[in-house]
Amino acid sequence: FEAEWRNRKAKRAGAPAYEPMYDLNDAETAISRLRSCSYEEDIQVAEGVRMRFTDIGHLLGSACIQVWLTEDGVERKIVFSGDVGNTDQPIIKDPQTVDEADYVVVESTYGDRSHEVRPPYTEYLAALIEKTFERGGNLVIPSFAVGRTQELLFFIREIKERGLVKKFPNFPVYVDSPLANEATAIFLQCDIGCLDEETAEMVRAGKNPLMFPGLRVAVSAEESQAINFDTTPKVIISASGMCDAGRIRHHLKHNLWRPECTVLFVGYQAVGTLGRSIIEGAKSVKLFGENIAVKAEISRLPGKSGHADREGLLNWMKGFKNKPEMVFVNHGEDAACVAFTGLLENECGFKAYAPFSGTEFDLKNNLFLACPEGKLIEKKPERDSRAVAAYGKLTDAGDKLLELIKNSEGMSNRDLAAFASQIEALYKKWK
Repeated sequence: FEAEWRNRKAKRAGAPAYEPMYDLNDAETAISRLRSCSYEEDIQVAEGVRMRFTDIGHLLGSACIQVWLTEDGVERKIVFSGDVGNTDQPIIKDPQTVDEADYVVVESTYGDRSHEVRPPYTEYLAALIEKTFERGGNLVIPSFAVGRTQELLFFIREIKERGLVKKFPNFPVYVDSPLANEATAIFLQCDIGCLDEETAEMVRAGKNPLMFPGLRVAVSAEESQAINFDTTPKVIISASGMCDAGRIRHHLKHNLWRPECTVLFVGYQAVGTLGRSIIEGAKSVKLFGENIAVKAEISRLPGKSGHADREGLLNWMKGFKNKPEMVFVNHGEDAACVAFTGLLENECGFKAYAPFSGTEFDLKNNLFLACPEGKLIEKKPERDSRAVAAYGKLTDAGDKLLELIKNSEGMSNRDLAAFASQIEALYKKWK
């Protein structure tokens, strides 16, 4: 791909064709070897390029990548953090640190903030399930298919095992996401060495950490649709996590308007997503061309994130025994990138830089070759939740007015004229 891109660029500029550094067959062989390697195993990818994967605790199989590069007899080691995971997550291990590096490329997703205090999730979830079922409703959970869904199954297995939902011990749980079901199968088939000690001990004792009585999966569209025609109170876990696609939208359509139901958000909701609108207090949302009233209880699981926060990122960086020559901060919104770079420099003594696109750095000679000035993206401030709620009330009032207009056919001419005059006066007042 790189060769194709460079050749097209060269052709446009009238320059000689680009010759790739490595033969394509060599690249395919290297990729094949990387796919089959284990954590902490050194792989000679190509001449002068050696790599090692280290468990970074973000998702099952996620890795920090250590790379040793040799050129003209000079070796440099560069470490790419990838997404650094949160600590004390179920099933998977905590992020593993790296001892040495000449250079580090580190993410900064939460580089400018800390996570909320995490409650005991099993007890928190059990109380929410029981409260919802007592009302006769469903607990609907928009969940990310990989990682978060499996964590929820881990919590619910413990809830059932400990009998924490006393009034409804045999409650059904549906996982309605083909991708989540496939991912769960991988979790159940993975090498035990990828699991944290608690989960590994369960497996060694013959327990399945993600399975329990009452767990049902929906694969076909017909199975998915049937869930909402069953009146039994139930837990429905479905993707996508931010409600912008997938089967979860159908479950929201059938449950959002029911005050006895609960919608539980278990992950970050980005600005502009349906999930963000709901959690900020929208009174109605549009699903499949229909306005659906939001009457269900809206809740969220506080502090739940697969990413390390500011303190977690700092703790991972402090794992290096000697400070690297340079730390490059990336993979975060502008504010987070800049804030975490300053934190590394001012409070921890690292030499850090947040590069803009086009920056070039010579690893061998430890110097910048190109350091363009970039422009930070200025984001519009997010609206206050009270303002969102107030706007929701206004749109509700507008819907009611439209309903009155549609139902006014058949009124006397005098009443219709008076009604029109009042609407016209209202329009002129607020225009």
